[in-house]
Amino acid sequence: MFSGLDSSVAGEIEAAFAQAGHIVVSNSRNYRMQVDVPLVIPEINGDHLQLLDAQGTNTGWKGRIVTNPNCAVVVLAMALAPLRQFGLKTTVVTTLQAISGAGYPGVASWDILGNIIPFIGGGEEEKIETETQKILGCLKGGRVDPHPMAISAQTTRVGVQNGHTVSASVGFEHRPPLDEIVEAWRSFKGRPQELELPSAPSQPIVYLTEPNRPQPTLDVDRGGGMTVSVGRLRPCPVLDCKFIALGHNTIRGAAGAAILNAELMHREGRL
Repeated sequence: MFSGLDSSVAGEIEAAFAQAGHIVVSNSRNYRMQVDVPLVIPEINGDHLQLLDAQGTNTGWKGRIVTNPNCAVVVLAMALAPLRQFGLKTTVVTTLQAISGAGYPGVASWDILGNIIPFIGGGEEEKIETETQKILGCLKGGRVDPHPMAISAQTTRVGVQNGHTVSASVGFEHRPPLDEIVEAWRSFKGRPQELELPSAPSQPIVYLTEPNRPQPTLDVDRGGGMTVSVGRLRPCPVLDCKFIALGHNTIRGAAGAAILNAELMHREGRL
């Protein structure tokens, strides 16, 4: 079953369904950072589904809980995952998050029209910093060792209907040439593409060469809303490189993410 419950009630209700024998694929934040709960982006860390075995042992549940990440984390983690090969060390990120990410009825019009709100509650910045480390981490001994990269996040709400944009600067152990970074993005594929899962985009990351892209109005629906668009890669005078990434927050960052997780679980024999 799919859960999009508010976090104020999701913890108790999702646990009750799992205890009763249901597989819960959750978009809620309550169990994302629990050590035996997979926090999954299938292209990146589908192997973390192995945590389900430990989860059953630890909880005694007949069912299980699997989570997908915060909607801005999906965009950042997808952009960073192909760069792990270069020794990710530091990331400083500012988000420009769409009003649809605030749910219904969303943000009051007089607050957001002609304005930027430099704060999103609910621990949004902490989620970006910790969830990204878990997703990019390695599965060892029945638990995830978070990626050691240091992440500093600032979150803002902007007057865009759909599409979370992230502006990121990244430092590496050894700075790679920019063309190698672009090739890492363009060649990135994962288990969903290998299995040709129904909701998986054929190209999970697209790099755009135009100097004014990606833009929400032009790029957010690429790949049925499941592709992350990246652009404006250039040297960073403080760290090593900087870039812009964009993803659809209610598709790749929410409902579509949960569906793709379920599709992978089905093909991997975990449903």
